[in-house]
Amino acid sequence: MPKQDIAVVVLAAGKGTRMKSKLHKVLHAIGGQPMLHHLLASVESLSPAKTVIVVGAEREQVEAAVADCEIVTQSEQLGTGHAVMMTSEALETYSGDVLVLYGDVPFIPTSLMRDMIAAKAETENTGLVVLGFRPYDPAKYGRLVTAADGSLERIVEYKDASEAERAITLCNSGMMLIEGDKLFTWLDRLSNKNAAGEYYLTDLVEVARKDGRTVAVVEAREEDVMGINSREDLANAEAAFQTRKRRAAMAAGVTLIDPATVYFSHDTKLGSDITIEPSVFFGPGVTIEDGATIKAYSHLEGVRVRAGAAIGPFARLRPGADIGEGAKIGNFVEVKKAKLEAGVKVSHLSYIGDAYIGADANIGAGTITCNYDGFLKFETHIGAGAFIGSNSALVAPVKIGDGALVAAGSVITEDVSADALAVARGRQAEKQGFAKEFREQQASKKAAQAAKKGK
Repeated sequence: MPKQDIAVVVLAAGKGTRMKSKLHKVLHAIGGQPMLHHLLASVESLSPAKTVIVVGAEREQVEAAVADCEIVTQSEQLGTGHAVMMTSEALETYSGDVLVLYGDVPFIPTSLMRDMIAAKAETENTGLVVLGFRPYDPAKYGRLVTAADGSLERIVEYKDASEAERAITLCNSGMMLIEGDKLFTWLDRLSNKNAAGEYYLTDLVEVARKDGRTVAVVEAREEDVMGINSREDLANAEAAFQTRKRRAAMAAGVTLIDPATVYFSHDTKLGSDITIEPSVFFGPGVTIEDGATIKAYSHLEGVRVRAGAAIGPFARLRPGADIGEGAKIGNFVEVKKAKLEAGVKVSHLSYIGDAYIGADANIGAGTITCNYDGFLKFETHIGAGAFIGSNSALVAPVKIGDGALVAAGSVITEDVSADALAVARGRQAEKQGFAKEFREQQASKKAAQAAKKGK
């Protein structure tokens, strides 16, 4: 889609003091992704000509977290109108319309932005489009007072509203689309003669109407304009995000045994006919193919689980794990940066890291690939059809050939040939009667000690 004649200004200059964090408010994560990135992803789908982010404190944090956006600074916090004024140089050569959004309102969908653009295009006289919503609890939101034709007459702050105006359920979200040719002319006419000494963007409604321009209103759902100002708000946003992801997964053919206990990331990719049991967590970068089963209490991040594989319960798959078709990763197994081909079984109590395992190999309980010498990582290569006995340690770099057998309890430090048996453990020895003699001796010593204490 070609870029549209529209610029987006994202206001992110608030100090976010209620978050009580050294991290910039808009960089706190929802679904494993900063809230600002959720918004920018929707903005990118709009294909704007330019995106400008207005920041205050912690500018360097935002600059490090975003690309393809211009950053400007609002050194003094003098209101939302003043924040948009700070973009004058960045938008100096731009004359298209300007969409003003908020960095701490991450869930506004692209479709709603398009609705605002369409509303402005309905008549040539429309100079401004304000985004409204009807909250479950209007609380102290500003009210949108509309005319009979649906156009906006004025925005009334709650503290200034009459009882009749407070009864209005249509509230102000703060976001708006502004005619680019008029933006800075209208901003220059804003006044800061108010109790806070600030320039309010909402005052543009009055300015535009004085110029004889119509102000349109587009309505959003409350969840689309959810703002985040505190850790509690962040938790509520995470809950709303997870609810949407769970519903989308089930609608796409995924079975969630207990949806409320499954947590997705922003980029989780799921095929169809997948079953996900309770208490499963997906970190960023997870792809699950058709027909796979993710059993209870498993944690996955940065992995690919191919068709028909079974994971868990109590499995941990870390970044770089690639689990082949029909493979089985059992309980208390950890896999990191390892490619497992089709049909591999790692059924329980094992660690597989920096490894390649060929098709249909079987890894016994308690097997460890010893991949780190304290300084560097090394690879373990296990051939197709190999069988690794329980409680084996494979000291990398090492290669186990196709079809080879490694005896239980072995410590393998050298390559094993294909179809060979490798045994690397101490030889078992037996001393007849030793256990009985040992018990008698120890019992005698214990009795002597007790008698001594009794004196």
